[in-house]
Parts: sequence; C-alpha cells; structure tokens
Amino acid sequence: MAVLGIGGLFFRAKDPEALTAWYRDQLGVGGNCVAEGVDAEPNEWVWMVRGGPLVFQPFRADSDYFAADKAFMLNLRVTDLDGLLERLRKADIAVITKPEWNDPTLGRFARIHDPEGNAIELWE
Repeated sequence: MAVLGIGGLFFRAKDPEALTAWYRDQLGVGGNCVAEGVDAEPNEWVWMVRGGPLVFQPFRADSDYFAADKAFMLNLRVTDLDGLLERLRKADIAVITKPEWNDPTLGRFARIHDPEGNAIELWE
C-alpha cells in the first residue's frame, strides 16, 4: 500500500483563528508546533508529530460515545496525562474522566471539549 498515515485533519470552525490559537496554546497542536521528542524545526503550516499507533474506526451513526450532532471526535496521544489534565483544569477547561474508559492493555483516557464543542479524547 502507498498510504503512510494521516496527513491532516480539516474541519469547519466558526472562528478558525481563535480555534487555531486555542489548540496551539492549550495542547501544542497545529502549525508551528513540534511534539516532544521530535527533532525538527517549527513550520507555520505543519505540526511535527511522533509516529505511533493511530485508531481509524467508524462508529455507528447512533453511537453515544460522542455527541450526536458532531461528525467526528479527535483523539490525541499524550504523555503525562495527569500533568496535562492539571494544566487544563488550571486553565478552566472542563475535564471528564471515567474509570471504565481506562484499560490496562490500551491505556488511560480523558475527554475535553474545544471552545466550539468538539470532543477531544486524550489517550496515554
């Protein structure tokens, strides 16, 4: 196969500039961001990420795993989930955790929402 991985995620926003800034400032995601452990220079259009697992999974249309009025949920692989959650809470970002989301063979999970209500699952 010729496909190497996902090259981008494009979605509509009511205020693209503000949402871009929120993702960059709160999560270090998007153009000009370089993930921890990546030896690369920032690029205004590209988020330099670390390779690793990626779940590509359609959900049933009536799934309650994320909001019915949203077509997607972003899942971000993270390190130091506890530290990130503490920082997000200090920034007054609501954090949702549920013991049943965690699995010793898969990892730990938490969920937040961006300012436009899009779910973001954090996976350590």
